[in-house]
Amino acid sequence: MVEIREAKPDEYAQIGELTVRVYRQLPGMPGVEAMPEYYAMLANVPGRITDASVKVIAACAEGAVLGAVMYYGRMAFYGSGGSAPQEKNACGMRLLAVDEKARGQGIGRKLTEYCLTLARASGQGQMILHTTKAMRQAWAMYERMGFEHSPDLDFMQGPLPVFGFRKSLA
Repeated sequence: MVEIREAKPDEYAQIGELTVRVYRQLPGMPGVEAMPEYYAMLANVPGRITDASVKVIAACAEGAVLGAVMYYGRMAFYGSGGSAPQEKNACGMRLLAVDEKARGQGIGRKLTEYCLTLARASGQGQMILHTTKAMRQAWAMYERMGFEHSPDLDFMQGPLPVFGFRKSLA
C-alpha cells in the first residue's frame, strides 16, 4: 500500500535522485548539459525548502520512495520564473516526479490531491503549478483534475517553455 506523507530528511537524497532521473528521461526535456543549474536544484531537496510553508511530500511503499512533489504554502517561496511568486491567495506545487516503475498506480494524482488538501486546509483560494510539453502525462492528469492553463503564468526556463496552470479551491 502506498502512503502519502511529508518526507523525512533522510529521504531527501533519494527524492533528489528520483527527480533528476525522471526529468532527464522525459522526451523533449533539455538535458543536464543544457540546464546544469536546473538539474542541480532538482537534486538539492534541502535547498528547495526555503520557508516553513514549504513541504516535501512523498509517496512511499515498503521503505521505498515511489514519487514526490514540493508543496509551497506561500507563493513568495515558489521559486519559479514568471509571475507566479507574486500571486495572492494562492499556494503552489512543483517538481512532481513518479518513479518509472511505479507509474500507472495513481501516485501522481494522490500526491496532487494531498497538496490540494493542504491548500484547502490553509484557506488558500487557488493552487498554482507549472508543467512542460515533455510532461504529457502530468499535463493531462492536471486537466482531468480541474486545473486550467493560465497563459499569464507561462515563462521560459532557459530553452524550455514552461506552462502555468491554476485550480480554484473555492
